[in-house]
Amino acid sequence: MRTYNLTVFDQAGKNLLDESFEAPSDEEAKKIGQARLDDEGYNEYTHRCVNPEAKLILFHR
Repeated sequence: MRTYNLTVFDQAGKNLLDESFEAPSDEEAKKIGQARLDDEGYNEYTHRCVNPEAKLILFHR
């Protein structure tokens, strides 16, 4: 398993969510991250999810 980081910000730059989770692949992490955003209602906020190499796998501005 690999560790991914999901971060969400509001328009003022305040950090609304900053958490890590484990997934076996980038594709699975993208699904998990998107589900977490859906659960919290953060789809329209600026967010990013990065893999352990800091590559963006999910991003919205």
